[in-house]
Amino acid sequence: MTKITSPTRTQRKAQATRTAIIEHAESLILESGATALTLEIVAERADVAVQTIYNRVGGRSALLMAVAEKAFEENRAYMDAAYRTPGTPLERLQVAANGYFRFAMERPTAFRLLADPPNDPEALLRVSELVRHQNGKMEAAITDGIADGSIDPGVDAHIATTSLWAAANGILSLAWRADSAPVEAQMMERLWAQWMAIVIKGLCPKS
Repeated sequence: MTKITSPTRTQRKAQATRTAIIEHAESLILESGATALTLEIVAERADVAVQTIYNRVGGRSALLMAVAEKAFEENRAYMDAAYRTPGTPLERLQVAANGYFRFAMERPTAFRLLADPPNDPEALLRVSELVRHQNGKMEAAITDGIADGSIDPGVDAHIATTSLWAAANGILSLAWRADSAPVEAQMMERLWAQWMAIVIKGLCPKS
């Protein structure tokens, strides 16, 4: 039997430093955009040496990737749990949509980073992987609904998935878009509920 050992004090301190570095980088990206991210600024904010960033995370590209990875994992925790919920295809889609809404409201920083990822090839690739991963589950639910007759057979599962994902991001971004007054939480809930009602009606078979 393999003995599980607890992290040492040094290891815990190293991990805490790494987490703090990534969080400061995340805040800087949201404040000023990815182009403003430099190791020197992050080091100053985190009160560490630049070499510490290299030791704990890596260079600038690795830091951007770590920020995207953090957002990726936060999203996956919400969405994987939602898609594991049993129910009909339409019920699964509703639970998943509510999970995505909760993620955006409860983890706004992570949502913004996924909706508007850092302009870095590796970070963009990681976010694209997440989109494919989650959209694949949505497409599967729509396909199941078409097969059992609960969703209109005229719906194209792939196109519907892409359009619903894009529309959801557009609605949720109203909470922080710079080109309009931010929408308050209560109104966001009403907008989301109205949109979901329209989506479900549109997916149901025509009578």
